[in-house]
Amino acid sequence: MKPPPKRLSDLKGSTPPTSVYAAPSPKVSRQKRAKVLTAAERAAFLASRPDLKPKS
Repeated sequence: MKPPPKRLSDLKGSTPPTSVYAAPSPKVSRQKRAKVLTAAERAAFLASRPDLKPKS
């Protein structure tokens, strides 16, 4: 007679080999894409935020 299962993996059996590429989950595909600022938009934003100017 076989001993009773002690772990969840004993009930499920062995896991199938994972592939190298997995399709993105729905959570990943729902993420918003970042907006890329134009040069003019970037200059205007940085002019309004003096605390973000790079230190020289």
